[in-house]
Amino acid sequence: MLGPRPMCWHGAGKLELTVWNPEREGDWMTCVEGADAVIHLAGAGIFDERWTPERKEVIWSSRVRSTELLAHAIAGASKRPRVFISSSAIGHYGLHCGEHVVAEEDPGGDDFLARLTSAWEAAAEPARLAGVRVCHPRTGIVLGTRGGILAKLIPAFRAYMGGPIGDGRQYVPWIHIVDCVRALEHAMEHDNFDGPFNVTAPEPVTMNDFAHKLGEALERPSHVRVPALAVKLAIGEGADAILCGQRALPRKLVSDGFAFVFPEVTSALADLVSH
Repeated sequence: MLGPRPMCWHGAGKLELTVWNPEREGDWMTCVEGADAVIHLAGAGIFDERWTPERKEVIWSSRVRSTELLAHAIAGASKRPRVFISSSAIGHYGLHCGEHVVAEEDPGGDDFLARLTSAWEAAAEPARLAGVRVCHPRTGIVLGTRGGILAKLIPAFRAYMGGPIGDGRQYVPWIHIVDCVRALEHAMEHDNFDGPFNVTAPEPVTMNDFAHKLGEALERPSHVRVPALAVKLAIGEGADAILCGQRALPRKLVSDGFAFVFPEVTSALADLVSH
């Protein structure tokens, strides 16, 4: 598994740590030799900073360049991994602010994040051409208490300042972190599984519903709406990805027999809040 602190899984319980530079070739590339699987999740935070042209370049290169290097390393290995799981995102489908449903068979959008995911997935092509099975988890909003959107929202709700973001009608393509990890394991373990697949819960909800359910889980009101203007002032162009959303369904996982531990948001939030 290659991320900010890369790990390679070589099977039989062997886990090897190595240091890498995701922008440059180096000795770390030999890590993939003989690995059972490579899982690549690295990339600069999408909403950590305002989207300046420089920040957008960091977001882009941290994903596309690192994937290119890994794919070439895998293709050049004498004993290649049997699977390369190279991350993508649900933003692939573009911005949909209404009831429109998207699944794996739908085309990509034309905004920045959609173009990014297309380039990100294409960067893994050398591994695929070398005969390695390649999977692209198009991940939605992962719910966990140690980071991400939930870690930002919970303090506001606990302080009686929580509520929906924007008009609240946009869909939230959420998934519990437990199911996110299990979906990656599913892709790793099933040899017939390849290509892009949505890593989202089967029951997406609107932001209004999400805020209401989070308030219930925390026993707090959810009436303090975050104005769209405030989001736009904070992160600029990136606000569109928050104020719109995707009503994404994990059809490929479901059709392959994957069973969600947390298929609906009420139980997911109750579990996370309890921890």
